[in-house]
Amino acid sequence: MTERIYVGSADVDGPLNGGWLLGHFMPTGDIRRSDDVEIKWGVHPPGEERAQWVLQEGRTSLHVLVSGRFRIEVPGRSVLLARPGDYVVLHRVGHSWRAEEQSVLLSVRWPSVPGYAVPGTW
Repeated sequence: MTERIYVGSADVDGPLNGGWLLGHFMPTGDIRRSDDVEIKWGVHPPGEERAQWVLQEGRTSLHVLVSGRFRIEVPGRSVLLARPGDYVVLHRVGHSWRAEEQSVLLSVRWPSVPGYAVPGTW
């Protein structure tokens, strides 16, 4: 790792990696590469849905609503994030989601491991 500081913009950097700013998928040597955690700045237009359910989830995730209205589905339950600061923590549970309005979420997942991306999404 040659750099010890990275300054960026989530609105600029996020779209390059499906909203993800930090995780195992960043290039080797990039200070944003981590096998421990992933961080996403998710900007979702109204009606956007996850392309398919995560079925075999082995990670934990935190999803914090910054703006908008966002629904996360888990087996047997629907969680609505409706006010800025609303959040949900999912521990090894399959899920899907849908933006009910233009929404921005900050998501953190751990650990950062390959194998969960929906093919063709970024």
